[in-house]
Amino acid sequence: MVVLLSFTLYAATIHEQHCDLLIAEGLANFDGLARYRAALDGMTSMPLRLPTSRDEIDGIQSDRKRHAVEQARRAPFYKGKLDHIDVRKLDDPSEWRKIPILDKDMLRSLSDRDFYDGFCLKPADGIAEYWRSGGSTGTPLFYPRSFSDIEYALVSFARAYACTGCTQGGAAHVSFPLGIHPVGHLMARSAGHAGIAANWAGSGTTTPSLMQLELIQRLKPSIWMGMSSYGLHIANLAEAHGIDLAASSVTTILCSAEPLSDAKRTKLARQWCASVRDTFGMTEAGLMGAEDEAGRGFRVWSDMYLMEVLDPETLVPVVEGEVGTLVVTPLWTNNVTPFLRWSSGDLVTWRESSDGVGPYSVFPLLKHAHRTSGFFKIRGINLNHTEFEDFVFKNVQINDFKAELVTLRDLEVLQLSIEVRREVESNNVAAEFQASVKNTFGLTPMVIVLDRGTLAKEFESSIKTPRFVDRRA
Repeated sequence: MVVLLSFTLYAATIHEQHCDLLIAEGLANFDGLARYRAALDGMTSMPLRLPTSRDEIDGIQSDRKRHAVEQARRAPFYKGKLDHIDVRKLDDPSEWRKIPILDKDMLRSLSDRDFYDGFCLKPADGIAEYWRSGGSTGTPLFYPRSFSDIEYALVSFARAYACTGCTQGGAAHVSFPLGIHPVGHLMARSAGHAGIAANWAGSGTTTPSLMQLELIQRLKPSIWMGMSSYGLHIANLAEAHGIDLAASSVTTILCSAEPLSDAKRTKLARQWCASVRDTFGMTEAGLMGAEDEAGRGFRVWSDMYLMEVLDPETLVPVVEGEVGTLVVTPLWTNNVTPFLRWSSGDLVTWRESSDGVGPYSVFPLLKHAHRTSGFFKIRGINLNHTEFEDFVFKNVQINDFKAELVTLRDLEVLQLSIEVRREVESNNVAAEFQASVKNTFGLTPMVIVLDRGTLAKEFESSIKTPRFVDRRA
């Protein structure tokens, strides 16, 4: 009897005693494990049906908001922080906004023991698996997920297929990374719930890209899914080898985990001759939405996640169409991690959008402003500007730096331009710095050594030092 564990050996070592206890509890709970296996086999009905009206969604939110607050009150982390909240009045926006906002810095300030023993709850049905946080620190968190959490997570991921127009009987080639980040294996696992076959190819590090092209030609999937930059890479590789990817069987591309610009969407659609749809989620919650039309925004599952779009300064709700910071409260996947009003750092706009058609038009539309509060998002990893700046300036061999996100051969790359001290060997510093960034943040950058004084001249003409620049196409 095996429980799927999505965490690295490093994480297992750090949290060994805690993990062993939770795993044992999960294995001992036969009911939870049996229900989980049945869900994976696609033999049970989904635990949450698609709502048919916004009144129905309001009713679900009203009930689950109270449950979310009651869950949080069980955690020592929230002791004394929610005593003033009247759970009978949570439908009153002013009462709900009394709940303090939770952000990444608050979690980062916790030790491993404080997080797992103080923030996380012990679920009745045991732990099924762990999801790696999207943060960029050297010691990412691994969020425990109960068997019940996974049932609802599979609902959230399965909805993406129908929302984006993928029909039963199709087949998907999955090129998302299949590792400690959950998007790849959950998209693959939930395909069965949508009546879609899945080929778990993984990224190019799992299955070489040329082999992936061969599999697409042989197995003839109707759906390709993966990070948009990898989709462009495969297309360029196909062209280099004389393969007409536009003539393939793929009619729909599903993306996630990194920003999808209009230019990138257009090029993907042209090279693959397929419709391109984006999806949106976070490991603190699950898959939260998908596009029913290209470029309009995500239909967010508001019966599963309570979304707020707030002014970044005043933290009051913004009106439709205005950019605000996204705050999320999971309503069903909170059995172990009781996130309340989680501030993701995403800057978005929202609108009710009553002009849509189809069953998913019941949900509001959320659209990324394609800028974030103080971090880069690349290949599913959030690179916090302040943390990275502190990391670089601790390196005594580097005088100055600039970080840019660029697009090279349709792949998103972190380009770091540095100036080194006069007495050091620049090539050695560059190689050591590249390795250090990879080991600390999980990204391999392209490092360029500049002549000393270059950045000073560039920064001189700017009111605010443009040390972090997004130049992606």
